Amino acid sequence: MTLRYIPTSFPNPTVADIDARLDDICVNEGVSIPWAIESGSRAWGFPSPDSDFDCRFVFVRPIEQHLSPWLRRDVIETPLVGELDVNGWDLAKAFHLLLKGNAVIIEWLRSPIIYRGERWFRDELLGFATRLADRDLIAKHYLHLGERQRRVYFADGTNVPQKKIFYALRPAATLRWLRHHPGAAIAPMHFPTLMSECDPPAELASLVAELIERKSVTRELGSEPLPAAIAAFIDNEFELARTSFASRAEPASADARSQAKKLYQKLVHRAFATAPS
Repeated sequence: MTLRYIPTSFPNPTVADIDARLDDICVNEGVSIPWAIESGSRAWGFPSPDSDFDCRFVFVRPIEQHLSPWLRRDVIETPLVGELDVNGWDLAKAFHLLLKGNAVIIEWLRSPIIYRGERWFRDELLGFATRLADRDLIAKHYLHLGERQRRVYFADGTNVPQKKIFYALRPAATLRWLRHHPGAAIAPMHFPTLMSECDPPAELASLVAELIERKSVTRELGSEPLPAAIAAFIDNEFELARTSFASRAEPASADARSQAKKLYQKLVHRAFATAPS
């Protein structure tokens, strides 16, 4: 079953441009694209009127390319033109990063905005991630992501670009969600849902809701001091994460790698069995 969920607010010409790029990639690169979604602020649930369209996709190369001694790149990038950003990963890259605790592919698989997608592909890969994703490594991914955003955009808390607050706030909320859901490794991608499920302090929830509302209607929020409640939430969650989640970097187990190999082979074969001619 092919999936496609695109908000009616998305301009038709932009969607047509994304579809055309994906079609061109399939033809010019000789690949199958079983999953293409919107990532970034539009999918996370805090877009601005001028937010880019961040299409991300997973591609699968045909079997004969796997047998060649000349390896192809594991990413496909297209030119950034205006507000359109379309880039993708080889399925093998997605598996490698997933087993290292990189949560990006998990977010792609859970995006609510789908340009084109095969349900079987999403369900198989997401099921694998749900079974084998290491919550400590996932937490480490979000901690490093959040710390980097905190350091780059508002280390001293003064004159903070208000749009950038979300890029540290989202990892902090994810870490809180993981602490509140000790049996789970995969948090909601949609930020308002994530916030509602991580039981934030009332003052913080109010501030965040106001920021999302302002961001949705204005192209420029400007720069202001970092609100104390947001700074305290972010810093507290990062500090708790450093002690709540195991700090380790073991390679994926032999069993996980074996399961990944079997699923990879299955997905490669099926992608081309169902790819349009």
